[in-house]
Amino acid sequence: MGIKQRIFWLGALLAISGLGYAALPNEIDGQPMPSLAPLVKRVAPAVVNIRVSQTVSSRSPYGDEVFRFFGIPENRRGPREVASAGSGVIVDAARGYILTNHHVIDGADQIQISLHDDTTLDAEIVGSDAETDIAVIKVDPEDLVELPIGNSDLVEVGDFVIAIGNPFGLGHTVTSGIVSALGRSGISRDGYEDFIQTDASINPGNSGGALVNMRGELVGINSAIISRTGGNVGIGFAVPSEIAQSIMRQILDFGEVRRGLLGVTIQTIDREGARALGTEVESGALVSAIEPGSAAEDAGLRVDDIITKINEKKIDNSQELRNAIGLKRSGEVVAIEFVRAGGQKKVQATLGMRSVARNIGSEINPLLAGVEFSPASAQAGQSNSGVMVAAVDPASRAAARDLRAGDLIVQVNRRPVEDLNDFEEVAAGSRRLFLLVQRDSRTLVLQIR
Repeated sequence: MGIKQRIFWLGALLAISGLGYAALPNEIDGQPMPSLAPLVKRVAPAVVNIRVSQTVSSRSPYGDEVFRFFGIPENRRGPREVASAGSGVIVDAARGYILTNHHVIDGADQIQISLHDDTTLDAEIVGSDAETDIAVIKVDPEDLVELPIGNSDLVEVGDFVIAIGNPFGLGHTVTSGIVSALGRSGISRDGYEDFIQTDASINPGNSGGALVNMRGELVGINSAIISRTGGNVGIGFAVPSEIAQSIMRQILDFGEVRRGLLGVTIQTIDREGARALGTEVESGALVSAIEPGSAAEDAGLRVDDIITKINEKKIDNSQELRNAIGLKRSGEVVAIEFVRAGGQKKVQATLGMRSVARNIGSEINPLLAGVEFSPASAQAGQSNSGVMVAAVDPASRAAARDLRAGDLIVQVNRRPVEDLNDFEEVAAGSRRLFLLVQRDSRTLVLQIR
């Protein structure tokens, strides 16, 4: 048995038995034990602790199993100043740019970061994207250390990784683990998702911190965990570096995120539905309408086509297609594989740009405070008739009634709404709202009061 094999099995045995590192020998067969210390010393100075101060009025408690790493104080009535902790990663030392999570800095009145040497600097928000949970903040660049960004597309299940962050305010904590899974979605109901799953121990306060490979490269921004208690149970999620970097570039280049638009209305189709249509497809996204002049029309897609892959990645349902398109930027060329009349076909489409115009719910009706709306045609994979829910504050009344980002509102109080003007006219002044909502292949009625 070689030295590497001996080290591996000894480490595994000690991990299983629960023995601490103190029990490890200094050498095996005259060779020093491997250590992550040189790697940590190189990359840790690029990870910062973030302290956010904001004034809030009230909130609803978070009861979801998906625990977002945002410091939540005890419930109190009336306006008050609260502080929360998170993490960030310096990715451009020359210009002072730091990547973190949107939910770490959302609503911040003041942001301060602490460097590895405990130096404290004021930071400002450059831009933020709630739907991917990525934000860019900036500090005055002076003696900063940056972390090189790796290619998360090369990450594989089983790769060793380390997580660095500020759990529970305990700054610059390092944990290790492996990549447990790739392409995770369904973690947050409101956004675009393609998470890296890891068992590296991450806890509240790690949010926005670094997931680093063994080459010392940033491969993910730690974003969420699944937990019943709020503590680590070995299931954590990070936004891949390729997504985080794409969002950052758009924010820096355009001052906003220019999300790709295919211009189709879609619905999930399963094996039974496909067979009813005379095809043997196991799953996919059925095109039920195409917007005139859209990328889909230009590429030659037709109604009744079943989209099965985007850039060689399998598409099983409408949500996966929404993610695949929404995580790409406008102008990007994508390869689309689909089934038409039982035959496999492939085209390329140059994505259009999703409109970023939004209406604030509180300006329409107080019952809709915390909700943002956009034209239906602004969302990839949706009809152009109705009003799209662009974002929902988890602490809002609408969220408590299960209104979600991505929902398409087609009626209010039994009156059809074709666009934002209709929606504002019907919803304004109502003391109770009954919203007829289309979500994937379902139609729901939600009452907000």
